[in-house]
Amino acid sequence: MLKVLKFGGSSLASGETFEKVKKIVEADKSRAIVIVSAPGKRYSGDMKVTDLLYLVQAHIKYSASYDTLFNEIKERYRQIHKYCNLTQDIEKEFDNIYSRLNKKTSVDYIASRGEYLNAKLMAEYLGYTFVDSASWLYFNFNGKVDFEKSYKALSDIIENNPRVVIPGFYGVTPDGNVKTFSRGGSDITGAIAAAAVNADMYENWTDVSGIMTADPRIVDNPRPIQNVTFAELRELSYMGAEVLHEETVFPVRQKNIPLYIKNTNDMNARGTLIMEAFDDDLENKNAHFITGISGKKNYSIITIAKNRMNEEIGYIRRALEVFERFSIPIEHIPSSIDSFSVVVSSSNIESNMHELISALNSALSPDTIKIDNEISLIAIVGRKLQANIGIAGKIFTALGENDINIKMIEQGADEINIIIGVDDANFKKTIRVLYNLSEVTE
Repeated sequence: MLKVLKFGGSSLASGETFEKVKKIVEADKSRAIVIVSAPGKRYSGDMKVTDLLYLVQAHIKYSASYDTLFNEIKERYRQIHKYCNLTQDIEKEFDNIYSRLNKKTSVDYIASRGEYLNAKLMAEYLGYTFVDSASWLYFNFNGKVDFEKSYKALSDIIENNPRVVIPGFYGVTPDGNVKTFSRGGSDITGAIAAAAVNADMYENWTDVSGIMTADPRIVDNPRPIQNVTFAELRELSYMGAEVLHEETVFPVRQKNIPLYIKNTNDMNARGTLIMEAFDDDLENKNAHFITGISGKKNYSIITIAKNRMNEEIGYIRRALEVFERFSIPIEHIPSSIDSFSVVVSSSNIESNMHELISALNSALSPDTIKIDNEISLIAIVGRKLQANIGIAGKIFTALGENDINIKMIEQGADEINIIIGVDDANFKKTIRVLYNLSEVTE
């Protein structure tokens, strides 16, 4: 068995956390490929090394002194170096990076040095080989990853170096320049590495024991999700759940590689297993029918009504063309015989509301156009929804008993999600009611 592990910044913030990582890696001989982030916060009020590096770049840009910031960064690594009794010449690495800092130095290069240095230290600490991501993770000039070339390059490297530590977050463009992913990109590096070597498991280690059923800032001590499909994860992530970088899922899902979310601070906690599908023996017959609940605020529902609308061919198409002309993305389109609603993010129509309504009136000649603002969309996600009779009725009843008015309801064609719209003022209350419903209903 071959496992690829990725550790987030909170798992690599200090020498003490390095020690935890080493215990995790050494506890399983199949944990052969380790991806690391830059050091994160050690305590509330602390700064992530990547944030410090971005500040260094900003100071360079505006011709301000950055020596104090750079010295702060160096001290972070010196402390880890000392705690772990490492011998490599970290000062030489600092000097090399410092010598390259000027106004022509790309922000991607500067920001990537946090992962680079952390991987250098972790490789020595584990006794693994350091592999620079610039030696195998290739971007095209358009900013997209060249998966085929990257997969082959890392696969070739692993043939001669079976145990490696790789910095996350960056790769290299065809002209040899360092290119970073968006923030959180170390998750993507780990997923690409797992796909490249056809790993049996991709373990993503962080500071929580898996994905929670609901936002712990809204629901007290929500239960962790034990098993979740990639499709469910996609729904939860899109609707606001802070789980994984969105692009993380693609490489491992394409190769059908199981993804585990684990807790560095509690290595024996079960965590959350993510797969394309689960066999019956992996499913708990008493599992809750709701896998997770997530949502986002600040939407608008534009309802367009016209008598005998269903007899007009292309009516909805003409409406959608108006939204396209205004470059407004559409979230949902619930409909009835003589009306339909278009759900959009309020931020996308604030500046051109009157022009949009005028264009819709001109294109459609509707009887009425009604706009409801300050709407929250909340997704109830679960692969067991389709097998449970009367779920929508239970949701309506629970919310009605708690004086929550539903402005919209829609179910996806794959029957793994139900999306409801409520007033922003009821956002947190609705999530709590739905969570309690999921707890008591089987």
